[in-house]
Amino acid sequence: MRLRALLETDALGLRLLGGEDELDRTVRGVMTTDLRDPSRYLSGGELVLTGLAWRRDAADSEPFVRILAGAGVAGLAAGEAELGDIPADLVEACLHHRLPLVAVHETVAFATITEYVVRQVSGERAGDLAAVVDRHRRLMTSGPAGGGPEVVLDLLTSDLDLRAWVLSPTGRQIAGAGAPLPGPLGAALAGQHLAATRTGRRGPHRAAIAGTTYALFPIRNTGRGAVPAARDVRESVLSDWLLAVEADASDWPAARLDLLQGVTQLIAVERDRRDAARTVRRRLAQEVLELVQAGAAPAEIAARLRVAAPVLLPGLGVAPQWQVVVARVDWTAAGQAAAAGDIASGPVAQALLEEILVDPAVSGPDSADRIAVAHAGEEAIALVPLPTRTTVPSDSEEGAGSDAARAGVEDADALDADPGLHADALLASVREPLSAGLADDGRLTLGVSAAVHSAEGLRGALEEARHARRVAAARPGRVCAAGHHELASHVLLLPFVPDDVRRAFTARLLDPLRDYDRRHRAELIETLESFLDCDGSWTRCAARLHLHVNTLRYRIGRIEQLTGRDLSRLEDKLDFFLALRMS
Repeated sequence: MRLRALLETDALGLRLLGGEDELDRTVRGVMTTDLRDPSRYLSGGELVLTGLAWRRDAADSEPFVRILAGAGVAGLAAGEAELGDIPADLVEACLHHRLPLVAVHETVAFATITEYVVRQVSGERAGDLAAVVDRHRRLMTSGPAGGGPEVVLDLLTSDLDLRAWVLSPTGRQIAGAGAPLPGPLGAALAGQHLAATRTGRRGPHRAAIAGTTYALFPIRNTGRGAVPAARDVRESVLSDWLLAVEADASDWPAARLDLLQGVTQLIAVERDRRDAARTVRRRLAQEVLELVQAGAAPAEIAARLRVAAPVLLPGLGVAPQWQVVVARVDWTAAGQAAAAGDIASGPVAQALLEEILVDPAVSGPDSADRIAVAHAGEEAIALVPLPTRTTVPSDSEEGAGSDAARAGVEDADALDADPGLHADALLASVREPLSAGLADDGRLTLGVSAAVHSAEGLRGALEEARHARRVAAARPGRVCAAGHHELASHVLLLPFVPDDVRRAFTARLLDPLRDYDRRHRAELIETLESFLDCDGSWTRCAARLHLHVNTLRYRIGRIEQLTGRDLSRLEDKLDFFLALRMS
């Protein structure tokens, strides 16, 4: 039954205190508690009744409500018999977690509410209960442990005629029944899911794309043995999988919604199992990172890399080149109960970087098996192997330096062709969904090093990736990346010019031209940009602007007159070039 129906039952005398937008939640049962942490007894969908005996002071309300919201309960009903009016701190906590809160008058017994709900729920589900139980049994016996998420999705297709896909937070397909989901469509669905999750709305979320409606269910393990719910949605929003079903679930009966929630639980257990296997790669990356940052000898680092290589490159039997990728997620505290500094950003960036480094064209949950990501403080650091045709060098060769390590390479020139990952390409397919998940208070910045060919080069690669990430952080935008090639350009310097110096420098050179353009529509700024872009060539610049050369000479003369600069001098050309880049 719907929560709204309870409030419309006059005999119960319930009074709504908050959560009017969430009254279409389905109530699947009742649980009465005065425990401070009743999570072990919750399975989702309950109306929780409480006499508030757990509350000692105002600080107790937020943790209690957070636990209920994380368990997926339908609503909270608080009795007035003990304290009279419901405390304001409890009302505020429920509003923050979007949990419907109702007051139970002191004359109404909890047993009366329980009896009414049980009678209603039993009557509505009686006709379909046997089918639901049977399907759950089949899902449990032939689900993920016996064939992966695809088996569960195949059952949805065969039994309920539902097409469904499991997607990563960037929209990459983890599993699906039938035809693969096109990449852009997966990214769009993930973006809508992340945006809805950031608002705190409870799933399933409805998405309509190109005339087709989808129901988006969060995949999160809330059963026994599950990881405790995050204190803040930002700690998990960028790492959770989702189930996309090609259907409109807004008018589904409770039994079907219950079945789909069960499906997400089965897939969540599979996700947890695969995440546990990932800890081996994370530990290897952490060990190498600690050695690199501690300045360990190259031979010691090389020995650790040889242990990691078979795990990260199974079956290839070759020594790779390595790239280092550094990522950071930063949050502001605007509009959130928890301060941004209280959010553990390192694990968030770690899980996100593991997803970003997977080839978006590769489907399946095992495609990240060659990615090792550690986190240090607020940064996530990835060691990415790049297979080469070199043989495994000895300890003495590793310790001898990069030149010795390159001696065994059949085609040394191939190593200089900038192989491996490129910053812009990494974010091309994930920028849209991640921007939705970061919303208005989050930023992802990422830096990529050049490939290195020995253990000795890893320390420099790590610093190079960190510098590149700082360049990305100086740029505008929610999702930014920079690569090693940008560290040998003026691009590296410009972002670090202080704002007041930047404004003063550009104003001194460009404001006279802008003022003149506003008064006379002379297009001096456009002319200056084209002139510098054409390397000072009069004929090429005139052709680009569709001007006579004499007209171009007049404009350049006017620029020189207004600014007191000489565009035939290299120094003045450089000043104008930098001013335009910083403006």
